[in-house]
Amino acid sequence: MKKRFLILTLNPGSTTTKFALFKNERPVFTENIHHSPRKLKKFKGILEQYQFRREAILKALKKRRIDLSNLDAIVGRGGLLKPVPSGTYHITKKMLKDLHIRMKGGHSSNLGGVLAYDIGEELGIPSFIVDPVVLDEFEPLARISGLPELERKSIFHALNQKAVARKVARRFFKKDYRELNFIVVHLGGGISIGAHRRGRVIDVNNALDGEGPFAPKRAGTLPAGDLVRLCYSRKYTLDEILEKIIDKGGLTAHLGTSDVREIERRIDRGEEKAKLIFQAMAYQIAKEIASMASVLKGRIDALILTGGLAQSKLLIRWIKERIRFLGRIILYPGEEELEAMARGALKVLEGKEKARKY
Repeated sequence: MKKRFLILTLNPGSTTTKFALFKNERPVFTENIHHSPRKLKKFKGILEQYQFRREAILKALKKRRIDLSNLDAIVGRGGLLKPVPSGTYHITKKMLKDLHIRMKGGHSSNLGGVLAYDIGEELGIPSFIVDPVVLDEFEPLARISGLPELERKSIFHALNQKAVARKVARRFFKKDYRELNFIVVHLGGGISIGAHRRGRVIDVNNALDGEGPFAPKRAGTLPAGDLVRLCYSRKYTLDEILEKIIDKGGLTAHLGTSDVREIERRIDRGEEKAKLIFQAMAYQIAKEIASMASVLKGRIDALILTGGLAQSKLLIRWIKERIRFLGRIILYPGEEELEAMARGALKVLEGKEKARKY
């Protein structure tokens, strides 16, 4: 009889903490705790939110009467570590140190590994991360920018992009992901567009701090000269500039909100500016997709649109109008991150794969 493993997965977001309990690949429950921005503002940084988020998770598990001693493993969302290949990684003290150091950059995903490690240590069970945001499968050509001091970086929604690509390969093509070429478009608070060639993401925009289309919160690619002049205008500190690029750019900067539902309501009421900016985001997304088509030399089995914003019919319609000529489009709304973390840990627990070392 096949052994059943209980796996807890944790995915901290900027204003939410998502977590789920899995029995092998089957979800027992999923929960999404929404944190008030007012409460989060009390903390100086992501690291200071640690105890607050931990207590919220443990309180919710206690309410569901989950006996933590029955857990076999715990998985946290992988954060801003050093670049690594795809796979499942044991959370070690070395990784923990890097997660703490890079948490100063303010990325909430770093909390996932820290929470998983600490809870796992207390329970005496292994803790993992799977396909972190720094997953790097670039080819040499993709790394080169116009300045040798500034190498292009692979920072994107690796966990969801990989998980959805594998599912689409099985469900729609009855093939292994490593046999196909995809362009995967993750549409969320940040937007990443990856060229997947036979199981490897050989190019993708840096979705965190400065490439590709603007997004609900991200500024995306900016005019370089004007950005430099803005930085030296003495109007902003370094931290303020980074905040404008990472958290207060895109739709937020133009329209005062990152809530696409609110923007669509404004468009329905006839607000021309809201329509123009939202359409501009779709325009930039389509341009980046076409750029990745050239990376794959036009050999594309499917274009996959995923993430929370893939549920916006208006956004998807505007994108599709510009990319239909590239080939088959598969809409896969939502995210597979919690499930992907559980699957990654399960392969290790079942002995099908070995956990990678960081």
